[in-house]
Amino acid sequence: MSRAEPGTSPLYHRLVVYLLFIILLLPLAGTLLYSLATSWSATLLPSGLTFKWYLALWSDPRFLAAFGQSLLVCVGALLLSVLLILPLLFVVHYHFPRLDALMNILILLPFAVPPVVSSVGLLQLYGSGPMAMVGTPWILIGCYFTVALPFMYRAITNNLQAINLRDLMDAAQLLGASTFQAAFLVVLPNLRKGLMVALLLSFSFLFGEFVFANLLVGTRYETLQVYLNNMRNSSGHFNSALVVSYFLFVLVLTWAANRLNKDKS
Repeated sequence: MSRAEPGTSPLYHRLVVYLLFIILLLPLAGTLLYSLATSWSATLLPSGLTFKWYLALWSDPRFLAAFGQSLLVCVGALLLSVLLILPLLFVVHYHFPRLDALMNILILLPFAVPPVVSSVGLLQLYGSGPMAMVGTPWILIGCYFTVALPFMYRAITNNLQAINLRDLMDAAQLLGASTFQAAFLVVLPNLRKGLMVALLLSFSFLFGEFVFANLLVGTRYETLQVYLNNMRNSSGHFNSALVVSYFLFVLVLTWAANRLNKDKS
């Protein structure tokens, strides 16, 4: 005799998911409403709605400069990581596959050292002397490069394993392609979507990084997170508009990465 399995209504599960979703959205909804409020102090709802805080934010030259500088260091770090990690992974997986286990350990070392400890060491190394880079975007690009490495390495490694690199290279060379032609014309196009997902997710993470930026450059090269920290004593409506703008920008990047991932699968 089959035993009746205890179960709950699907409606119950949906209600639980919807309830958790609403709870998670409440802080963001409150921040969004506060960023649109003319004033909101002793009433349940704001007395009026306005876009003046967003207009003030996006017309602030200091904010635009911080936004552009954050874009610059993030894009620079990701370009550096692609130029270095992509050829390295190709060589490891094609010529020295046994090194993959060692690479998996080494690539996680940036996460083993706390950012504050790393920043103190970098301040001592690059604070003076012929390689003084503290306060410049170059030291941030180097730091962000190490932070992005685990994301880039894991995403590209999974992609290389999925396309069966060695068989693909052997087939291309059998048809007359050189190693460079096979890597550039056959392997690289197959890595395009996985690489784009890794870049977008890494960018979303780096764009919100604060510890390295605050300790190594501060106001000498003000990034978006440093700007947000420096503006914490200004109008709460203005700061709310800044937080919502930042969240929407990262949300668009995350959506694009998820869309590419679905298309890939």
